Amino acid sequence: MPIIEDDHPIDSGVRTEIESRLAAIEANYGVRVLYACESGSRGWGFASPDSDYDVRFLYVHPLPWYLQVTPQRSVIELPVAGELDINGWELRKALGLLKKGNATLIEWLDSPVVYRADTVFLHAVREAARITHQPERAFHHYIHMASGNYREYLTGTTVRLKKYLYVLRPLLAARWIEQGRGTTPMRFEELVAAMITDPAMRRAIEELLAIKRAAQESEYGPPMPVIDAFIAAELKRLESVSPPAFLEIDFSVLDRLLMETVLRFDALRTP
Repeated sequence: MPIIEDDHPIDSGVRTEIESRLAAIEANYGVRVLYACESGSRGWGFASPDSDYDVRFLYVHPLPWYLQVTPQRSVIELPVAGELDINGWELRKALGLLKKGNATLIEWLDSPVVYRADTVFLHAVREAARITHQPERAFHHYIHMASGNYREYLTGTTVRLKKYLYVLRPLLAARWIEQGRGTTPMRFEELVAAMITDPAMRRAIEELLAIKRAAQESEYGPPMPVIDAFIAAELKRLESVSPPAFLEIDFSVLDRLLMETVLRFDALRTP
């Protein structure tokens, strides 16, 4: 799996520690980790030197867990330890969220920083995400995120610079969906390359990325007028745009994926 080492190298010691913790989760909880990735700024491509490692994973239980009447806990959350933030979702929960059009999970599946992946599962779940993609829900999700972050973080005389990216990324994701391009890529620069054509805006974003990658997470600075103007205009435009039309979707692909994955890994258990 690709890792964007130039933008935010994953320290080999940190990677080893993450892999060790994933193995410990499997042993302690009796599960199999199917997929583990970076979900935050290291996955988006604009990590600061002191950015946390936001590790998210999907896991499956042995078959008997799925045959109980009483619902069981469907998340595993480790206490935050230093710069490591690690937690995961059980497979049935994750596929249920895909059925609801969860845009965050779709982003995880496109993360360029992958710590663990079962190849068969990852191919199948990415295809399931493509088939069950609900652009109208993702569109509303990104507009809500962009407008909320804008109101909360970017209206003062000084701004926390990383928050520009927390508004720009969902804005560009909404534009991506508006144009009917399918599921949204996770990496910010891929969105910029496809969605931003104005040279001045591209230069402003390049400057912002350079500052973000060199500065601390809490860095503040003066507003950036070119980016402010773009955000204000794009928010106004997108909030008046009709979302993509709802499409009939056959969600049976999710049921098949759940059954096939549970049975495949249950068969691999040591008797």
